[in-house]
Amino acid sequence: MTKTLRVAVIGAGRMGADHIQRLNTRIHGAEVAAVVDVDLARAQAAIEGIPGAVALADAEEALNNGDVNAVLIATPGFLHEDILLKAIAKDIPILCEKPLTPDAESSWKIVEAEEKLGHKRIQVGFMRRFDAEYAALGNIIRDSELGELLMLHHQHRNPTTPPGFTNEMLINDSVVHEFDAIRYFTGEEITSVQVRLGKATRNAPAGQHDPQHVLIETESGVLADVEIYVNAKFGYEVATQASFEDGIVSIGGDKGPYTRSNGHWGGNVTPGFEERFGAAYDVEIQSWVDAALRGEIGGPTAWDGYATAACCEAGVEAQKNGEKVAVKLNAKPALYR
Repeated sequence: MTKTLRVAVIGAGRMGADHIQRLNTRIHGAEVAAVVDVDLARAQAAIEGIPGAVALADAEEALNNGDVNAVLIATPGFLHEDILLKAIAKDIPILCEKPLTPDAESSWKIVEAEEKLGHKRIQVGFMRRFDAEYAALGNIIRDSELGELLMLHHQHRNPTTPPGFTNEMLINDSVVHEFDAIRYFTGEEITSVQVRLGKATRNAPAGQHDPQHVLIETESGVLADVEIYVNAKFGYEVATQASFEDGIVSIGGDKGPYTRSNGHWGGNVTPGFEERFGAAYDVEIQSWVDAALRGEIGGPTAWDGYATAACCEAGVEAQKNGEKVAVKLNAKPALYR
């Protein structure tokens, strides 16, 4: 078995570039072998200072490169399906940034392809599972320290949105993280989603209703809600409060020292997801590398990617009709049980 992952990073945009530097400077057991981007100049800029790495404009060329034995996919979601199917055919370790694919139908094709392969090769990039506070809350839930988990209350606030951020993207690009977090915390599938649209901020662009309130139920009846507010202006804040039979646990929120001086008090709010979850990304990628070197995966599976895609479809439908929408899932294959 190989002692080093030689990784082809597909996509050198914001997330891909971050992972390239992470692999090159902070991750043990892996090296950047190739960077692929349709903008070859951007790929070339991304490998500057990385010995032995090559810049390419085609993902298939990278997968056929004999020096590549793993792939990290950081392209826009609509490009994932084709790259994933080709990487599965190569039977190499894969880390795919969320979403697995943009819809449940194509995600199911990925699940079927991996099941046919006979073992797990895909880890999906839901990085919150690797955040220290998320892990701590997960342990409290699993150890039943405070009795049964009854409810989850999530806040997901961004300072602003980039041009073209649609109403549907509040679900598909933002609440998708809460769907996975709820499944992670409860160990259950989500059975229904409802979206309520109340008073909207004047700061939302045309065609976007912000904020929104998402109501969620799991198999055992755990209720969860999400305040998704993507033009909140004040910073990037992701927080969760869990209600138990014997207590309340809160994670996230403001970061840094809380200072009181000269008649003022306060702390800092992280400006973006890189600052809030930078350490979680490091742990996530290291977990993927370590597991891949053992022939395993170290995090969320292709099934998790498929299940959250199904939740997103229900969420977008609920946005449009205001009703409670059932999440439709195929039977879970034996590979993921």
